Amino acid sequence: MTNPTITIDGPTASGKGTVAQLVAKALGFHYLDSGALYRLTALSALRHQLALDDEAAIAQLALNLPCRFVGEQIFLEQEEVGNIIRAEEIGNAASKIAVLPAVRAALLQLQKNFSAPPGLVADGRDMGTVIFPDAEVKIYLTASVAARAERRFKQLISKGFSANIQDLLQDLTERDARDLNRSTAPLKPAEGAFMLDTSDLTIQQAVELVLKQYEQYVQDANN
Repeated sequence: MTNPTITIDGPTASGKGTVAQLVAKALGFHYLDSGALYRLTALSALRHQLALDDEAAIAQLALNLPCRFVGEQIFLEQEEVGNIIRAEEIGNAASKIAVLPAVRAALLQLQKNFSAPPGLVADGRDMGTVIFPDAEVKIYLTASVAARAERRFKQLISKGFSANIQDLLQDLTERDARDLNRSTAPLKPAEGAFMLDTSDLTIQQAVELVLKQYEQYVQDANN
């Protein structure tokens, strides 16, 4: 138990990123936002004017992705792009390249490298099923499409982006379909995952429930 891993998987705008960050902070663990890696790859692909179905070129770009995570800051080359990659255009592009097997393979080892003492909290769509299948604690966090659209709307407005709730509902529905039905690492709960619906929960309530799952794991491991 020298390097425990907590995975938090779920669909877009389910709150997994916020919950994962707060859980990592509470435990003093490292944090992996795997979605940011796909968004960074998508941003880089768009800037290189690559077609989003050019699997080989995007995979090659992902293999040498010049990105860094410094605290809450995210860098692509020397530019801080934390807010830029949260735009809906980048999110949609990330969803499209995420279905490409060669791109997923290219980012596999990069994600695994985030595992380090004293522990890791990793959020994404295949953290517990593919990237860290031996994780000590696996969470599948979800919420209704309506609740997720409302959250994403508030998030975008707070960051200065324009947003339309009906467009967000449609985008989320389409992204869910792509994530659930892709041939490589489709979105699904990992075996043995704790199912957590946050539609009617506050962020803090969700965080506390995840921490309880980890505390239970520690107790069981010590018995």
